Amino acid sequence: MTSATSLFSPIEADLRLLTENLKQLVGVRHPILYAAAEHLFGAGGKRLRPAIVLLLSRATMPTQEITAKHRRLAEITEMIHTASLVHDDVIDEAELRRGVPTVHSSFGNRVAVLAGDFLFAQSSWYLANLDNLAVVKLLSQVIMDLAEGEILQGLNRFDTSLSIEAYLEKSYYKTASLIANSSKAAGLLSGVSPEMASDLYSYGRHIGLAFQIVDDILDFTGSSDSLGKPAVSDLKSGNLTAPVLYALEEKPYLETLIEREFAQDEDLDQAIAIVESSQGIPRSRELAAHHARSAVQHLTHVPPSESRQALIELADYVLSRLY
Repeated sequence: MTSATSLFSPIEADLRLLTENLKQLVGVRHPILYAAAEHLFGAGGKRLRPAIVLLLSRATMPTQEITAKHRRLAEITEMIHTASLVHDDVIDEAELRRGVPTVHSSFGNRVAVLAGDFLFAQSSWYLANLDNLAVVKLLSQVIMDLAEGEILQGLNRFDTSLSIEAYLEKSYYKTASLIANSSKAAGLLSGVSPEMASDLYSYGRHIGLAFQIVDDILDFTGSSDSLGKPAVSDLKSGNLTAPVLYALEEKPYLETLIEREFAQDEDLDQAIAIVESSQGIPRSRELAAHHARSAVQHLTHVPPSESRQALIELADYVLSRLY
């Protein structure tokens, strides 16, 4: 299995610089916010989103060095992602993220909400300073999509009538929009054609959806240690994901358990057992594989390079997390 580290070897130096810069960007003027940022940006994580931006920047600038604006876009992408995680953890009352205490469990809800707001505001400021209106519009849309995804998730808790299409729409807002729009933005900074920009957007969209579906499968098949958070936390909180929605199609009793919000002692364990004995997980794997394959098809017109190859292998890496 390819590791994220070896996959990102063409941009290893870029990612090291990114990590240094992120802490500097947040700045030392606010000690508590700086502490929160250091906590966040030091918590490991795969840096998947900025890595995709950097790989696409290099793949679309094969004969030139990437610009300072490409690097700043990668940093902005990670800041927006991190801000959304801080707010998600407050809403979900999550105690752990990537195996370390969340910002709100370390610093309290007030600081966590403000830290998330601060990162969103700061990312918007750096975004405006790119002086590229098309890129500003793309990443501003992402911030709206993140909020919309969180609202949709809140409104649809324990809703057994949710369709796979509605689940994918919510997954787009919460995960894929940032990857899709920052991928397209990287291309725009490289001066690619409108057709190529559209392909880069589609690559990011499909990779993002595959990544989210895999995450939702791992919520059932992964251990709390490997997930860095409690397992089956989505189902418990009423967030119905692909494995559950597919299981509902063949196991009607699951609907009863979900609609009474696992009120009785054995309800949650019973629901997990039903999902695991259904075709929910295999069908979700196939859905993730479909999106991973679709992503790769959108790289056809990108010129061959080490970075393009890494982007192709990334699709396999996303799926390999299941095995």
